[in-house]
Amino acid sequence: MSAVKTVKIAYRVLSREGWKPLFILILERLLGDFHSVSHVKTVDALDVVFNSPPAHLAMPVTVNEGPVHIAWIMSPPGETSGGHHNLFRFIDFAEKAGHTCTIYFYSNHVTKIDIAEIRKMMAKSNAFPHLQAEMFEYSRDDGVSSSVQAIFATGWETAYPAFLDKSLARRLYFVQDFEPYFYPVGSESVLAENTYKFGFEAITAGGWLAHKLSTEYGMKASHFDFGVEHNRYFRTNNNDRKEIFFYARPVTARRGFELGVMALEEFSKLRPDIEINMAGWDVSSRDLPFAFNNLGGVDISHLNEIYNRCAAGLVISMTNMSLLPLELMAAGAAPVVNDAPNNRMVADSPFIQYVAPTPGDLARALVRVVEDPSAVDKSREMSLSLSQTTWESSGAQFVVEFERTMRG
Repeated sequence: MSAVKTVKIAYRVLSREGWKPLFILILERLLGDFHSVSHVKTVDALDVVFNSPPAHLAMPVTVNEGPVHIAWIMSPPGETSGGHHNLFRFIDFAEKAGHTCTIYFYSNHVTKIDIAEIRKMMAKSNAFPHLQAEMFEYSRDDGVSSSVQAIFATGWETAYPAFLDKSLARRLYFVQDFEPYFYPVGSESVLAENTYKFGFEAITAGGWLAHKLSTEYGMKASHFDFGVEHNRYFRTNNNDRKEIFFYARPVTARRGFELGVMALEEFSKLRPDIEINMAGWDVSSRDLPFAFNNLGGVDISHLNEIYNRCAAGLVISMTNMSLLPLELMAAGAAPVVNDAPNNRMVADSPFIQYVAPTPGDLARALVRVVEDPSAVDKSREMSLSLSQTTWESSGAQFVVEFERTMRG
């Protein structure tokens, strides 16, 4: 691949996906199996001694009533970064509940954090809410504002500056996935896992994470349930559907791209008449043994139309469940998902086709959906089953758990 094309791809990934996927791309394309740059700054990793925390962390701030000033430490967002979309959604819920929020961006990359560009990107995207929060680059020397009463770590690398900050604020952890699983067993997986021993209280996306963190790491952990944006995902197609969808993320190992491709190869042999749509990443350069529509990184505003063309959606999640199964259901497409506690403990709907994580089982489950004579009726029922499943309800859960934590 030419240098010019590599730079163009890198720029596109950075602007749309954010720093973490770009980091993975660089490792894959340029550094091979060797790299020496971590998401966390070395000086921060060196200074954290979680078995002997600073004294002020043992006496966190309590706010008995009224609003709380919250600092959110996060990596810089990308346009299509789903984790950031959801994170900003909950910052919005906190603001609407009367709390003051300030955002601090933390990164170990040499490129300067451009807050004006981040604001411009967010303003152009309808995936981000409009916030009152001020935004700053996190400074180890300055720390968070002296008025901050709660600090949320939002990814494993941000737990390090959150731990080390000199503030008396209460430390919390907004956990959306089990991040040690993002890496092979090694340095980064251990650095990520260590953050669950920092003494923070977690509020997690779904019940599986809260269960795992409390039973395996002794963390205080509560959770909010997943929701659906019903103004964005809804059923429009009341006819038979002749297409399927695959959430294809080859750069994200936990999404099981290779397993999904094997399943789709078998499916294409069994039902060659059904169109296969792949979205989530540009896979046009992949030489796959079946025909497919390469949709790439689809803008969120176009997903409902795609989902409504599809009878089923293959979504593989090896860690915390993706948001996609509920979004597919809302649009009337049956999710086919690998059966595991990390998925069932988040959403155990009878409309989700939970199957063993083998290519053959996944392929046959897709065939069963597209050949089901009652598919149209089931499509309607699965969409209606989510009528009370909203992000507003999830936000209310989050606010209750946050305020309970802050009240001591």
